[in-house]
Amino acid sequence: MKVPTDVIAVLGHAETNGSRLILTGTLDRKLYLDTAKVIEAAGGKWSRKERAHLFDGDAIDAVEQVILTGEIVSKKQQFGYFPTPALVVKRLIQFAKLEPGMEVLEPSAGRGAIAGPIAALGCHVDCIELQRENALAISDAGIGRDLAVVDFLMVEPFEAYDRVVMNPPFARQDDIRHVMHAHRFLKDGGLLVAVMSNGVTFRSTPLTREFQAMLAAEGGGLHSLPEGAFKESGTGVNTVIAVIPKGAS
Repeated sequence: MKVPTDVIAVLGHAETNGSRLILTGTLDRKLYLDTAKVIEAAGGKWSRKERAHLFDGDAIDAVEQVILTGEIVSKKQQFGYFPTPALVVKRLIQFAKLEPGMEVLEPSAGRGAIAGPIAALGCHVDCIELQRENALAISDAGIGRDLAVVDFLMVEPFEAYDRVVMNPPFARQDDIRHVMHAHRFLKDGGLLVAVMSNGVTFRSTPLTREFQAMLAAEGGGLHSLPEGAFKESGTGVNTVIAVIPKGAS
């Protein structure tokens, strides 16, 4: 079931607290009814007493699937590791403007779909990957210069890289957390290029607003990817590419 874009925008501005979802702003009757229909299809039930839609589990998990994919799906998706398709890797590399000898960080390296082609261009690539089985695949393939098996968000930033190129996890806006953390690893004049959920273009959460302020301050931009760009990887998540410089150009 495809969800209209105006309903997705309403959900992107909604407030969640545990199992509760509260719509914000003033909605006309048709938009409210359309939104309520989507919420009910996603598992939410209106509670007059709570003045909110209630879900069996966390409301954010249910509504996030709608925001990320633009659809109501019958099976719950997890928005963690999805291999980056070759066409998306090509776009990332184009935006990154890589040159041989550059110091590059790939902080959500998966099995090396991004890091491998970058290393083949003559760049010095360091990889960080949380899942050991993925890290083993990178190691076995001989990709990159250094490999750390650790939660990237737990790594203390150090300004060492000309480029960061990444496809972070998306669950609960983890893409924003990873991108903002990764930006701190760039040298002045460096550039970050990342796949992100297109929710960063319209959501109005505190985290989204913080990201949008950083994007504007650094003179960055967002570039849409085609619908279904990650279909071959098993997800209908809608995505953009963020291109964010740091400091002096």
